[in-house]
Amino acid sequence: MRSGGTALFGENFRRRSRYQLVFLLLAAALIVITVLNINIGSVPIPMGEIVRILFRRATDAKQYAIIWNIRLPRILMAAILGGALSLSGFLLQNFFGNPIAGPFVLGISSGAKMVVAVTMIFFMGKLGSVSSYALIVAAFAGSMMSVGFILLMSRRLKHMAVLLVGGIMIGYICNAVTDFIVTFAEESDIVNLRGWSLGSFSGMSWENVAVAAIVVGVTAVAVFMMAKPIGAYQLGEAYAQSMGVNIKAFRVALILLSSVLSATVTAFAGPISFVGIAVPHLVKRALNTSKPLIVIPATFLGGAVFCMACDLIARTAFAPTELNISTVTSVFGAPVVIAMMLKRHSGR
Repeated sequence: MRSGGTALFGENFRRRSRYQLVFLLLAAALIVITVLNINIGSVPIPMGEIVRILFRRATDAKQYAIIWNIRLPRILMAAILGGALSLSGFLLQNFFGNPIAGPFVLGISSGAKMVVAVTMIFFMGKLGSVSSYALIVAAFAGSMMSVGFILLMSRRLKHMAVLLVGGIMIGYICNAVTDFIVTFAEESDIVNLRGWSLGSFSGMSWENVAVAAIVVGVTAVAVFMMAKPIGAYQLGEAYAQSMGVNIKAFRVALILLSSVLSATVTAFAGPISFVGIAVPHLVKRALNTSKPLIVIPATFLGGAVFCMACDLIARTAFAPTELNISTVTSVFGAPVVIAMMLKRHSGR
């Protein structure tokens, strides 16, 4: 009896140690990448000067403006939106019970992108400006439109692979409509619409950061509070119902929360590919668990690190030319998805 208790204690200790190590590594990576993002750019700024600027003791107005008005808002938005996109993918994977499900693959991001493009053209043409909240609402409407089509298809298409193909087709249709809109849009009315439609963290402001932080923060807290029902749902609908989970309300909540997160990302940065699939998978592999209470915060942190690193590469790899963020996330995220598919196939 004592040896069994000792073994259980040892297993729990190793598990907790692994969790702590993963979180420490993610936190360290976040700090390092933040420093690199602040330091590296077209205008090199010494570390000593960066410290003085952060504490608002700088004397160089140009360097102060670069850090506070350009680099910091972009860094924070990459972290916030990267975490949101990863969390959105985690929720969709639990909803569909498939690790390949994600907002980009299922066409949800493309639907949001299409409606946001239409909204930007209308408001910029009529009013000359569009608020951040209007973009989020438009992106949410587009997300829900795509989700609605996917749910309708799911009633007829029971096989997940066929449903994923349907989602991809929805994405192609929405992308075609968006490209048509962008092609014939007046350049004088639309600022950075072409770059935004391909995905980018450039041009962020502190107002954008504040709005995104509020929306994503509230939604992420709501997701974390659903950790126990998600854990029960992972063991099957019958088990979740026996634990008192209202399955219909729970599934609606998953879709709504995932759509809000992916809509916020698309509204500010455009569609970003593979983050919502690759990061949750990598985090669960690193933690060696699928417990939502542990995976949810780790997924958010992992998404922040992943998108900040990809944004750094996008800015510096071919400077002064800047790559679209989706180009970089695809390079690193697509191999993870391929590996997942090969592993699932070989496991059968």
